[in-house]
Amino acid sequence: MTKAYLLTDKARPRGRFPHARRAGDLIYVSGTSSRLPSNEIVGADADEAGTVTLDIRAQTEAVIGNIRDILRGAGADLKDLVQITTYLVSMNDFGGYNEVYGRYFDESGPTRTTVAVHQLPHPHLLIEIQAVAWAGRKDAP
Repeated sequence: MTKAYLLTDKARPRGRFPHARRAGDLIYVSGTSSRLPSNEIVGADADEAGTVTLDIRAQTEAVIGNIRDILRGAGADLKDLVQITTYLVSMNDFGGYNEVYGRYFDESGPTRTTVAVHQLPHPHLLIEIQAVAWAGRKDAP
């Protein structure tokens, strides 16, 4: 069984791909950012002078929330994650990312890889996470 999930209450992907795709008992979540359906980016604020402040903690929190919502739309939840790949624009943000990540997962959680990348699809994005979840329960759609 394969099925693609494109959620109407999430930011539309910036390309022709779904938020997630189920293949048998696995759900593959596309790279997810802190972008809202309005295209605003959580954790990116500009003051009156136009100075932009980027917050890795706020962005990480929003990314995990977006992944949770996508998984729920596909019949799973964060507890079903088996693997996460995180892309950070700067490893200087690793500590803040790790702090928020630790609020959701511990050593019994998903396996994880974190890498630094040159850039993400918007200059205000500090983080993107791709994930895989197991949804072998009989009640999953």
